[in-house]
Amino acid sequence: MNHAEILGRLLPPGAFDLTAPNISNELEAEGDELDAAWASANNLLNEINPGESYLLLPDWERVTGLAAFAATYNLNIAQRQAAVASKWYQRAVISIPDFIQLAALYGFPGATVTTFVPSTCNSTCNDALYSEADRFCWQMNLPVGGGMFLATCNSSCNDALGSWGTGAVENAIKLARKAHTTVIFNYV
Repeated sequence: MNHAEILGRLLPPGAFDLTAPNISNELEAEGDELDAAWASANNLLNEINPGESYLLLPDWERVTGLAAFAATYNLNIAQRQAAVASKWYQRAVISIPDFIQLAALYGFPGATVTTFVPSTCNSTCNDALYSEADRFCWQMNLPVGGGMFLATCNSSCNDALGSWGTGAVENAIKLARKAHTTVIFNYV
């Protein structure tokens, strides 16, 4: 049932001929406006989620500090939504699976992380020699064929039909990493 029908039912019974042109046109016009307002309110519910936001995406980017990041790398809507969502939902302690998921959001599914454990007297002869300083260094292994984004129905008319690149994922990971760590990018 649309709002024009609801408004018609609110009129006193028998007082108006709902099929008369003036009344029916008025009910239709007011009902259309109420339908549009209802649809707009429902669309606004999607804007609450930064990963699905479209109208409020610039505001989400401003709040998360990613406005310059999106402009620098000329990201499409889906990439911008992924960046904002990953930054917004990032927990205080980000873990290795979070970085792998972040890489997947940027078009690098199958990424892995390598950590460097310092050598000790209990290390075997075949273990790599890492120092205490290497404890704060880690490696993000990204598939060479990744970073491809294709336009979707949510893309704007000005977005490229496809794009490839590594700069966006590298900067997103650098923004998400802990400040005392260093990340090395390895394309495998």
